Amino acid sequence: MSRKTLISAITAALVVGTASTTFAASNPFSDVPADSWAYDAVATLAADGVIDGYPDGTYQGQNTMTRYEMAQIVARAMAKTDIDKADKALVDKLAAEFAEELDNLGVRVADLEKKSDNVKWTGELRYRYYDANHDANPDDDETYNRVMFRLMPQAYIGDTGWTANARINYSLDMGSSNNAGFDATDNDASVDLVYVEGPLFGGTVQAGRLPAFTANGLVFDDRVDGVQYVGGSDTFKTTLIAARYSNDLEEAWENGTDLGGGFLSNSDTTADFYGIQFDYTPNDKVAVNLGYNALTGLDEAIEDVQAGSWGRGQNGYGDDTDAQIWYVGGMLGFNDNLSLNAEYAQNTSADKYDDAWIATLNYKEADVADPGSWGMYVGYADIGTNSVPAPTYDDIAGGQKGIVAGVSYVPAENIIATARYFTGEDNDTQGDNDAEKFFGEIEFFF
Repeated sequence: MSRKTLISAITAALVVGTASTTFAASNPFSDVPADSWAYDAVATLAADGVIDGYPDGTYQGQNTMTRYEMAQIVARAMAKTDIDKADKALVDKLAAEFAEELDNLGVRVADLEKKSDNVKWTGELRYRYYDANHDANPDDDETYNRVMFRLMPQAYIGDTGWTANARINYSLDMGSSNNAGFDATDNDASVDLVYVEGPLFGGTVQAGRLPAFTANGLVFDDRVDGVQYVGGSDTFKTTLIAARYSNDLEEAWENGTDLGGGFLSNSDTTADFYGIQFDYTPNDKVAVNLGYNALTGLDEAIEDVQAGSWGRGQNGYGDDTDAQIWYVGGMLGFNDNLSLNAEYAQNTSADKYDDAWIATLNYKEADVADPGSWGMYVGYADIGTNSVPAPTYDDIAGGQKGIVAGVSYVPAENIIATARYFTGEDNDTQGDNDAEKFFGEIEFFF
């Protein structure tokens, strides 16, 4: 079916109306004459099995169409395989609009997509730049200037509801500099995620090298090798994870991870990682999370700390080779545009144990599917030196405290530009400990 035919046909279905599903027809209906403006569209949809008529051979286009009747049309259109990319984009938008009705009818959008293409490819082209400066230790200054091309294939495993997922990165340097001894001009290709995902025990299970994200990114945002289970409802959700964590500094640099991001980010190390998190979201204005993360067997990281290799005046983690981190946080929305977000975490295992917290006021939100949308935030954060292992932030780093701010804008669909800024100080340094960082990024999704 050509783009023009499909778009005009579905438009006609929206405007003219629809009929019941009790009688299939491949020819125009008795009440749609050949000289009708909708004749071609209705005839095409009927011939393709997208719409049906009434048992008496009529279409009855004057009747008001229900959302369930339109959802049935969308489901049949999505099941077709001979439509081009532009047509599929149109049908996908209609499927998103009628997702609830499709679900109530027992028609899963994922199932329809699976029938048309067993392997789904998405991806991203990203340019990232940041410049970090430390008055107390200028040798720690760094500049990151790289392009990354990312592919993310997802393959359906039969009719089981399980998928196989991967993430493939190619990173191209454009003039970075760092003090970690890495080749800043190196270009790198890597596969950093490989896992299966599917329904099990009433929830969703991921197994393999998978992404782990806790405390809204304050405690941990990295990849681990293990198993993760998410169960419950949209209102109350429980996440369990058991995995092995391995940190490669050079790979982190090439992927754009700030080397000062957490107490493990300045040392090649491995550890066992365990976690549990509870999320309570009664409505779109309130969200609460509570959780616990443990990392055990941090011998190599601890030896590095005690040897003083972490720099920036850190006084040492202590003799304990475990990290026991408790956290709590949430979101309070004042209206559709304004919300307060906060997270707090404390590592209770380190001899010199420390805490971390962040609070931001967020205004609006940038949505890559909505051109012209934008969002901004401003807040304050204090990421204690030995508090959290791998936070997600692009502005502030571990061992720093100060003001954070940022803005994102969507100039066109699937394109988002982001700028972030931190100004504050490095903890545990002598003399002038001012620090700042500018972060800029533009992402193209496909």
